[in-house]
Amino acid sequence: MRAHTPADATERARTARKGGAPPPDLELLVHGVGGTTPQEMLDAPCTSLVTGDETAAVYRRTEDIDAERRPPEERQEPGREGPIREAYVWCNLTSGNSSRALWLLLLPFMVANLAHWMRPPADRRERTVRTYGLFVRLVALSLTVLLIAGACEVALDLIAWQCAGSADCATGKSWLGFLSPENHGWWSQPGRRLALGAVLPGALTGLLWYLSNRTWSAYESSPPLERPVDESAPESGNRPALCLPGFWYGRRIVARLRAAHTAAGFLTIAAALTLPTTTYDRRPGGSGPQDAAGWALLTLLALGALAVVAVVCHRGRSETRVDGELDRLTITALPGAALGVLVLSVLYAGWSRPGWASAGKLPGNQAFCAIAIGEGVLIVAMAVCALALHRSAPLGRTPLYGLAGPAVAMLACGLGSVLAGGIAQRVADWLDGGATPGEGPGIAPPVLLSWLATAIPALLLVLLGLLLIFAVRVWRVRNRLLPTIMDGYPEERPDAVRTRRIASTVARAGLTDSAPWIVGPVALFTLLFGALAVTGAWATDEVPGRAADSAPGVVDAAAQTAQALGSWLMGLAFLMLITWARRAYRSPAARRTIGILWDVGTFWPRAAHPFAPPCYAERAVPDLTWRMETWTRRYGGRLVISGHSQGSVLAAAAVWQVDPRTRGQVALLTYGSPLERLYGRWFPAYFGPAQLLSLHREVRCWRNLWRCTDPIGGPIRLPDGSGPEVDCDPFKDPLAYGRTPEHPLPAPILGHGDYQADPRFDRERAGLLARLPEQTPPPAEESGQTSSGRSSG
Repeated sequence: MRAHTPADATERARTARKGGAPPPDLELLVHGVGGTTPQEMLDAPCTSLVTGDETAAVYRRTEDIDAERRPPEERQEPGREGPIREAYVWCNLTSGNSSRALWLLLLPFMVANLAHWMRPPADRRERTVRTYGLFVRLVALSLTVLLIAGACEVALDLIAWQCAGSADCATGKSWLGFLSPENHGWWSQPGRRLALGAVLPGALTGLLWYLSNRTWSAYESSPPLERPVDESAPESGNRPALCLPGFWYGRRIVARLRAAHTAAGFLTIAAALTLPTTTYDRRPGGSGPQDAAGWALLTLLALGALAVVAVVCHRGRSETRVDGELDRLTITALPGAALGVLVLSVLYAGWSRPGWASAGKLPGNQAFCAIAIGEGVLIVAMAVCALALHRSAPLGRTPLYGLAGPAVAMLACGLGSVLAGGIAQRVADWLDGGATPGEGPGIAPPVLLSWLATAIPALLLVLLGLLLIFAVRVWRVRNRLLPTIMDGYPEERPDAVRTRRIASTVARAGLTDSAPWIVGPVALFTLLFGALAVTGAWATDEVPGRAADSAPGVVDAAAQTAQALGSWLMGLAFLMLITWARRAYRSPAARRTIGILWDVGTFWPRAAHPFAPPCYAERAVPDLTWRMETWTRRYGGRLVISGHSQGSVLAAAAVWQVDPRTRGQVALLTYGSPLERLYGRWFPAYFGPAQLLSLHREVRCWRNLWRCTDPIGGPIRLPDGSGPEVDCDPFKDPLAYGRTPEHPLPAPILGHGDYQADPRFDRERAGLLARLPEQTPPPAEESGQTSSGRSSG
């Protein structure tokens, strides 16, 4: 493939103007989740790169590469009608090489970041909006602390403190021999073992910083197309936030939050080293200089924690303008100072203490209870803010009465606990030779993790009950639909099996609208079971199996069974995350299975958690904006941006970003679109009814195609009654009920895919183009000025 230069494009435009040819029409295709190839999108074996790189690019059919300079009658092959077609391929932004499978391990961070964007719309409650965002950022910070604390639990407590300090555990483990007190080596002192164990969580913190910084360089560091904006215009109502030029440029806040979370990781490790060491030094008869050094380090830790919280609390996301500034002092000094405190803690822990011996669990592991309590309080505070916002401007289709954000944040905390606790449970089980952690004198993680593991079987029973309820609902809806299926095929002969299959597909597709009644109860029971786990761990300081010894036999047996089963389930959940990660980025089929949640989660900028996977829209939306702006200015033609599934969300976001002149030459075609069904409900502050109505009024024309069998796409449902202008009647699916001359074999039920297979697709697109005004070629001077900008092909 040969890339064409801006000079080539300028010469084509001049040639077209000299010949007096009208400008061509263009359809810019944007694919959805799961990815595809330009050959599949353009239905052509040979395609050529127009502009872009290996990450995201625009392609055309090879025979269309110079279509702008041809006379109108030569722009299309015989038998092929319609506009010139281009394909924007962005799948490598989310599903590149297999190393990106590690991103799935950042799932709790992604889900927490998602909660930031799920707030209800604000009705003159700017302070409540800022408070909600503050609580989300603090929940995200707690997840970073939880993950690093989990790594400290494994490396410092289970391995360096408990196992290496026990002759029974260290025997037969040659890799731990040099740490064992039985060998009386230099590393045998507990403080030095802890200092060596700090390498693992320190490396994890450094890896998270590296991944965030690397993806920041590839995504947030690329500024969007700058244009003037009226800063006095309100953010809500007729001025959606996605219109603002700085919305897709999160460089400043990501850099600052990355510094704060990196510092929090280093300070967490320093605290895990300092607290047990100072506990020993404060014993009666302890050393004065060592005790004073410990107090000094505790003071530095407290000051560092206050600095981290202050940076996280500071609001710094600018959307009304493209903010290229960076808080240089914060992003350099804060993690550097925290790393210095960690180095001092390592030196302090490595100070010789010949009389110190490790016994029991590492002092300070009650921190897990403090983290869990803090997360619960923050989520309840988030819920109060969300309810206040929802009551000020209630929307009928907003899920969970505006509590979707707190519910998702609760699920993020639950996922974080499973990730941290699952590793600890499995490592403890491995070191202890297969015994149930906490049962007996062997190696055991903190009591709270065992209580949380015990809650997992109960939570799974709740989930199973919900799934059974929805299975019954699907069965009832299917039976109700059975008599209506033949209304769409009046000339066909009924077939009971075919009818049931179509009705079942429609019934299952409707489950998408019921998703809040799974998310809400699961989040609520996660909060309740978490509170019970913290209470049980705090009150008994025993694992559930031991705490229930004096209870009736049935209760005791249930507690022991739940503890053992939960321990395995927690470890299994961690292993499943790793397995799914490998499959998701090696197998296209597995990628599509989990791609819906993944591409929704990584669509949004990293406004709450800097270690979340990067926001691909911060590259894709500017790409599409640049292409539409430069092509329409250079050639003066009409343009249809055509988006399927998640591609329709990217297309809408790009249309919001172009200037009014370009928007007057652009039509929006969406199909299988989750704009209202998913985004409008779950993110009402950004894709709610007012925002979608604003898009309808600002874009020249918009048409939305959908099917009843589609579990993702749906109608737009504009609130002013203009919905039929946007929404077509639902596409028939399948196209034929039985065998026909046009379909001699049974037609498939297409559901979410292959909308172009329906003959109505071409008619709808042609009608959309007809609603755009005829254009004339731009003046030569303007084309020359435009071509001097960034290349568009």
